Amino acid sequence: MRLAQRMESVPRSYIREILKVTAQPDIISFAGGLPHPASFPVDAVASAAASVLEEAGPEALQYTTTEGFPPLRQWIADRYKRQGINVSPDDILITTGSQQALDLVAKACIDRGGKVVMERPGYLGAIQCFAVFGPDFVTVPLTPRGVDTDALRQAAGDAQVFYAVPSFQNPSGITYDEQTRREVADIMAETGCLLVEDNPYGELRFMGQHLPPVRAYASAPSVLLGSFSKVVSPGLRLGWVCAPQEVLNPMITAKQASDLHTPGFTQRILHRYLMDNDVDTHIASIRARYGAQRDAMVQAIRQHFPEEVAYTEPEGGMFLWCTLPEGISAEALFHKALERKVAFVPGRPFYVDETDDTFRLNFSNSSPELIEEGIARLGQCLREYLGR
Repeated sequence: MRLAQRMESVPRSYIREILKVTAQPDIISFAGGLPHPASFPVDAVASAAASVLEEAGPEALQYTTTEGFPPLRQWIADRYKRQGINVSPDDILITTGSQQALDLVAKACIDRGGKVVMERPGYLGAIQCFAVFGPDFVTVPLTPRGVDTDALRQAAGDAQVFYAVPSFQNPSGITYDEQTRREVADIMAETGCLLVEDNPYGELRFMGQHLPPVRAYASAPSVLLGSFSKVVSPGLRLGWVCAPQEVLNPMITAKQASDLHTPGFTQRILHRYLMDNDVDTHIASIRARYGAQRDAMVQAIRQHFPEEVAYTEPEGGMFLWCTLPEGISAEALFHKALERKVAFVPGRPFYVDETDDTFRLNFSNSSPELIEEGIARLGQCLREYLGR
């Protein structure tokens, strides 16, 4: 049996593999990128599902169009207008989660051997997805203000795509400030590189000043990705692509070849939920929860981690990022931490060059009490591992 060679260089999802190890109930896990289940509007979604079946049962259970449920696309376009981004529902494609959006971007925009610019560190789901299509990855470092724009200008000149997560980046938690967003928009216009802006955490700011997506400052075409996973439920598997027609049309064709359309039933349930409930109040409650959990983790790190370990202090999102002293392996630390029943994600899969001195911590899926206990365990492990 001969399998396709393209899969030989594609890494398996590191986090999915880690979650198998950390599923034991006695392990405190900061590994997954999981929303807190207490934030899921279970009763409201159940009511929305019953209403959809009662009012449009046969139609809701039928095949539908590839582009997505028109009222849901209209809702997304209207919400963008509140951020100063004037788009039409025709510019929106509903996807089966934002991971499918990445797959469609890769199919439509990335050639084998084409140059793809990534943040360093970058989102491992995008690295895995893009790797299927055999691009040449080039990485640009992140600073506390966002991507290093001087490095980006040098890298973007002959690149097909710059993939970025400007708001509360996964894995680092870093956010591009307004000046960096404007500079990125200018660089994309100057070089002709296509910005693919992933924005799953943009609504989850719990301190600092709100900033719109880079798309709001852009004069050149760009692709903007969004998701309902972090503000309603990941189980619905609903995301979207917002892009100009010349980019969106090949993605629609690729989606038709992949899965015909995102389930119309779940799209209608989500739309009914959005119509019947105060979504902004719901999101505000998520922000309050995650802000308290973020504060608990930062305070615990200050108390329990050795001073040699650096860490970010995000203003939103779900993650913070730790950097170990030079020469210390996060992979080895991970196995030591498991012995103490605490888990995180080593940084290696967030790079394309096997860097192994960083790790990611998720604060959104744990209570402040579990965060305090887990960070205390990890701090003790760090002190032992660093020889203190």
